[in-house]
Amino acid sequence: MDKRILNDAEARMKKVLEVYRKDIASIRAGRANPAMLDKVMVDYYGQPTPVSQVAKISVVEARVLLIQPWDKNMVSAVERAILKSDLGINPVVDANGIRLVIPPLTKERREEIAKGLRKKAEEQKVAIRNVRRDANEQVKKLEKNKEISEDDADRALKEIQELTDKYIGEIEKATQVKEKEIMEV
Repeated sequence: MDKRILNDAEARMKKVLEVYRKDIASIRAGRANPAMLDKVMVDYYGQPTPVSQVAKISVVEARVLLIQPWDKNMVSAVERAILKSDLGINPVVDANGIRLVIPPLTKERREEIAKGLRKKAEEQKVAIRNVRRDANEQVKKLEKNKEISEDDADRALKEIQELTDKYIGEIEKATQVKEKEIMEV
């Protein structure tokens, strides 16, 4: 009975970690990364569509992204979407498509981004702790209703705590890697 609770808790914690990793992948670190365009939506025949679904995005140099829309009529729409986004990068349209030259970040801006990253990490840790709390409550309810023994409940609570520690550690690891990438000049 408690395995179902553990599996559910682990699946929810894994989802929190996946969402966090995807979220931090789009954070600009002064280096060209196609994931930074994940949240940029283009008006594609009246439908908001991610840039990655209307164009090929490639890294040409360390600080340059090349966006090549499959439909040449979409160049101006992609350009407008990038200008409207919060990337703070001016697109340059040329014969090959759209070039995004990522300017180097100032020390203050890197520190500001790192601070925001730590805040996001803390929010995800809270989400994982909430999953732990829910799972613990389910186990305690089973114990109270005499559906599992006290020993089984203690074992399940210990396993839930181990899962929590594991996923919080994963979030910290991902945060440290991204922070190092952001602070790199």
